[in-house]
Amino acid sequence: MSEPQPLPLREEVERRLRAALDPSALRIDDESHLHRGHAGAKGGGAHLRVAITSRTFSGKPLLAQHRLVQDAVRDLIASGRIHALALQTRAEG
Repeated sequence: MSEPQPLPLREEVERRLRAALDPSALRIDDESHLHRGHAGAKGGGAHLRVAITSRTFSGKPLLAQHRLVQDAVRDLIASGRIHALALQTRAEG
């Protein structure tokens, strides 16, 4: 029996962010094509832009909000699947 295939990166990031932060709004754009030729793009890691709104961010400074997002995908960054992660976070309410 073969092992299950990993989800495509965008789907995996979405699944993790929904599970960790229960966002009311979430948009993930893969901007890798904009970085062709850039040194970091040669390793094959994706350049993602994430816009996320969540109650989890309420009362937290921007840096703490960004850390919550990064924590959810930390291993994808460490493995090189994500090379760059641009974040726009917003507290709901």
